[in-house]
Amino acid sequence: MTRDPGLQPERTRLAWRRTALALTVVTVLAVRLALTGDPAGALLAAAVLAVWLGALAICWERAAGRGPLRVGSRALPLVALATAGLALLAVPLVLRGVW
Repeated sequence: MTRDPGLQPERTRLAWRRTALALTVVTVLAVRLALTGDPAGALLAAAVLAVWLGALAICWERAAGRGPLRVGSRALPLVALATAGLALLAVPLVLRGVW
């Protein structure tokens, strides 16, 4: 018996693309804060850029359908941690009025 995944692979690829887009928006806002000349903003932007690059590499592989397809993969917890971390790093952006 063969498995018919239907549209599930396409939905998964689109979800990974949305995740990458959301991470990119937070990164752009952090860089915008760094450009204001605030030293704390520059440190925040550096941290966000480092997390963004790692998460983007994982999201890109998964969105292209080349990444690991098993649920127990190490990529899923890393992206979840990166997403939660960037959400927490976005709080100073909102508090400083960069949003």
